[in-house]
This record gives sequence, structure tokens and C-alpha cells, in this order.
Amino acid sequence: MRPNKLTTVALAALVGCAGLTAVSVAPATASARAAADFSEYQVVTLPNANVPNFTRRTVKCPAGKRATGGGAEARGNDAILVGSFPTDDGTGWIGLGRQPGHNDVGISVFVICAKVG
Repeated sequence: MRPNKLTTVALAALVGCAGLTAVSVAPATASARAAADFSEYQVVTLPNANVPNFTRRTVKCPAGKRATGGGAEARGNDAILVGSFPTDDGTGWIGLGRQPGHNDVGISVFVICAKVG
């Protein structure tokens, strides 16, 4: 049986969690494999813009699609990416950062969207 990509990614993310010592993953059922069959995949980008330090920038998926992953980039001298995570409703991605010694920072945000299940 071919490994379920979604399970493999989730397992890799869990292994990186602090304090986690063992993970047990059951084989995916046929219905779980079908639900993980992403269609109409696309990457949506929120281009770089300077915003005040610690300001959240959010990019959303088109209607009917869900975020399956994403990321953000902080741009500028000594810029630091402070956060990169999905929106609470799972339809987008958030990025925020800071740039020491400056009032603003450049932030770009990317979300991978697909119809799921």
C-alpha cells in the first residue's frame, strides 16, 4: 500500500513537537484517501508590503477552497518572521514579523489552496 501523503506530512509535523516521544499512525482507509485527494490546487500570494512591526497580514483562499499549507517571509535588514500560521477558519494564512531598529517590516504571505474532500 502506498503511504498517504497527508498522513506522512502530519506525522512529520508531530515529530517536531516538543515533548513528543512516540507517534502511532493507523493506515488510511479508502474514504480517508479519497478525502485527501486535493483538486484545483493553487498558490495564492499576498505580495510584499511594508507594515508596522507585529501587524498581521492575511491571505485568503478563493471561495470553496481550504488552506492546505502556507508560509510567510519577513523582508528587510535584520527582519524577523515572528509568526506564520493558518487562519482559525482554515481558509487562509497569516504572517507577521518585526524589524529591530525600524517601525515597519516587509511581509509576504503565501497560502496553498485546494478543494478538499
